[in-house]
Amino acid sequence: MLPSHTVENYLKAIFLAQVALLPSEPLVPMGQLASALGVVPGTATTMVKALSESGLVRYEPYAGVRLTPAGEKLAARVLRRHRLIELFLVQVMGMSWTEVHDEAEHLEHAVSDRLIERIDEMLGRPSADPHGDPIPGPEGTLAKAEYDTLLTCPLGETVVVRRVSDQDSDFLRFVERHELKPGQSVRVEARDAAADSVRLRGAEREFTIGARAASKVLVQVAQIVAAFIIAVLCSTSATAQTAAPAKTAAKPFEITDNSFLVEEAFNQEAGVFQNIAGMAFVDGNWGFNFTQEWPLVSQKHQLSYTVSALDNGDGSGFGDTQLNYRYQLWMEGPGRPAFSPRASLVLPTGEVPRLRGSGSPGLQVNLPFSKQTGDWYWHWNGGFTWLPRAESPDPAPNADTRVDLMSPFLAASGIYRVRQMFNLMLESMLRFDELVDSTGTSRVTAFILSPGFRGGWNIGEQQVIVGAAVPITWVDGDTEPGLFLYLSYELPFKKMPSK
Repeated sequence: MLPSHTVENYLKAIFLAQVALLPSEPLVPMGQLASALGVVPGTATTMVKALSESGLVRYEPYAGVRLTPAGEKLAARVLRRHRLIELFLVQVMGMSWTEVHDEAEHLEHAVSDRLIERIDEMLGRPSADPHGDPIPGPEGTLAKAEYDTLLTCPLGETVVVRRVSDQDSDFLRFVERHELKPGQSVRVEARDAAADSVRLRGAEREFTIGARAASKVLVQVAQIVAAFIIAVLCSTSATAQTAAPAKTAAKPFEITDNSFLVEEAFNQEAGVFQNIAGMAFVDGNWGFNFTQEWPLVSQKHQLSYTVSALDNGDGSGFGDTQLNYRYQLWMEGPGRPAFSPRASLVLPTGEVPRLRGSGSPGLQVNLPFSKQTGDWYWHWNGGFTWLPRAESPDPAPNADTRVDLMSPFLAASGIYRVRQMFNLMLESMLRFDELVDSTGTSRVTAFILSPGFRGGWNIGEQQVIVGAAVPITWVDGDTEPGLFLYLSYELPFKKMPSK
């Protein structure tokens, strides 16, 4: 016989109370359970005794109650249905996150496990509901992450909202008005114990909320922001190097193979290979990458590899590695830009817990275009990075934390020739990076504007280029300036024909 709605409600309430228990508290007090269900203690005790006889709970008179393994499995299934239904109602049905909790309370008892699995698949196997609460897996596993609240997080540091613990519709509307929904960023400016209040700064304004409300908003320090920026600067510079294009009507640039963030659309000339090093510094952290590019028989095909190292404040080490192939589809000509699409295999060589890698093999695709007009060169990019089995840097015990991440990006730059061997650069990039942590995935939108310069020397058949830029990144309401240093050494690997 299937469990009744009342049985499922009791099991779910005990399960949620158990998750919140301290290690020193093995049992859920009966008074707490009765309060959560809105019944008198005597009614709760009668029901718990019946559940104990069914083997679903362990009841100790005058002490409390705890689920048995069978009870935990059943309770997790109910909670999984509830939270998936909430997300379905928000994402598919277009309902407000403030009104789906009560609807899910009714529907969680009516839907079949088969329908829930189809909903889970349709939503992309999500790990959290609209309020940031983790969704149990099909086997009943529940990711558990430790978060601060707005009452306990560090002062003056940007934090990201991860969960809202009170799902009362009035409180959720309050959270929404103050831009404190999961995924949004805020900074705690001050706490006033006498006034029982917390002063916050959001993306556009400063405001004050009560301490009770602040205790219900669970947050995580945005430590990943600096690591994210370092990774962006390193990964984009790794494939932004090119070789000289065919001549256009304007006098050709002497430096055409040394962009920092925006990839140029020209492969290496036959017989010439290039060594490129880039170093980025952001908020006390650093990232380094080295790329070597080789033409394959002719300029039509190019192979390259990129290795990286990072220090995100938790020690230094290697990042992920890329193996790149680029095809010169169009050379630049009158009325036509150069075009050389690239595909890169991402190898998971970085350490995931220290934010130096994704833990997943992946694919990066970029479509670069380049066109010269007089003393200006213009470059445009569009592409994506796909990581089908990315890992969380802080996975919950016994939880499947591998997720599918898709991160598109757009980029553009203008390079002005001041002299033949000296250029001013203005590069920009818009990224929509999907990230993962113990509670699930979130998307970070970042815009980078990077003014810089490059210059160098031709020494026989060799060319040395140095450059620097000051990338400014806007991400999650924060502005992060950085420094990027660049060095390129290009030389022939076989005797070049006389020109």
